[in-house]
Amino acid sequence: MKRRNWIKTISFAGLFHNLAFSKETKLSTNKITSTKNRTPIVLSTWHNQGVMANSKAWEILSQNGSALDAVEAGAKMSELDINNCCVGLGANPDRDGIVTLDACIMNEHHQCGSVLALERIKHPISVARHVMEKTPHVVLAGSGAQQFALSQGFHLESEELSPHAKINYENWLKKSEYHPQINIEKNEINPPKKLDGGEFNHDTIGVIAMDAHGNLSGACTTSGMAFKMHGRIGDSPLIGAGLYVDNEIGAATCSGLGEEVIRCCGSFLVVEYMRQGYHPTVACKKAIERIVSKSKLKPSEYQVGFIAINKKGEFGGYSINPNFDYTVTNPIFEHEKRDTENLHLK
Repeated sequence: MKRRNWIKTISFAGLFHNLAFSKETKLSTNKITSTKNRTPIVLSTWHNQGVMANSKAWEILSQNGSALDAVEAGAKMSELDINNCCVGLGANPDRDGIVTLDACIMNEHHQCGSVLALERIKHPISVARHVMEKTPHVVLAGSGAQQFALSQGFHLESEELSPHAKINYENWLKKSEYHPQINIEKNEINPPKKLDGGEFNHDTIGVIAMDAHGNLSGACTTSGMAFKMHGRIGDSPLIGAGLYVDNEIGAATCSGLGEEVIRCCGSFLVVEYMRQGYHPTVACKKAIERIVSKSKLKPSEYQVGFIAINKKGEFGGYSINPNFDYTVTNPIFEHEKRDTENLHLK
């Protein structure tokens, strides 16, 4: 269905209600009386990769497809990008030179699946969906996750680093003076807080969507922190941390320093604030404030950013520091970039 046909079926007032609200406003109710005739919407963390993810997701949503299919398809686009620093097999490796991938997915029925430290598989998000749909489990990790992927028809890819990842890893080895065979733990070999370009060393893509039937789903996929300890897992594949969906209330996902998000069950916290009636932007802000209040790190030393959708199709985001953006797509906003408000504390 073409975009202009969608516009005929929606209320402009309902869509633009998202643009104006009190910063501490609560929604009038969080009880959902109907899931019919909802306006599809998809959000992705970041704009540079979010446009590609949202474009693929919107192809599905605009044809009355499911939110679950949409978020998986969107996340797969980032996994295919060989030049992505932080998602997929082309991303930067851990400090032993190995690319390990993490992903999770969650649908409207509160079903979820996750893979941790998966090696040499092109689409961890799809393996996570297989875990959700074809096993009694929620999480598979490491060699077990890889073995399961192969049993489901996925193929082993090359272990060779992408050209840009190889250069980045070689440069990091020179600066870190790290010798994998010695494996000495000292500050000099910890992952850098920022990469050479100045950006924080943590990233992912999270995709959340609501379809025309009013159902919510979410997906999150990453290669984790560049030059991390082998085996390190961040928030991205952990349900309730990097992603959470409650079909009665809303969905949330995030990007940032995973350890800080995990400590506060970040995405779950955002959804719970929406359950209390807070607008998605305010819910994200309150979760950020909780993380900062509990962290021993200076806020200027790390980044966390949340995005969220509620059952009404309202959306928003918030971050600790500036320069966190996301992409929103619905019948009005065509892959529009949004910069989050932020605390920007010293």
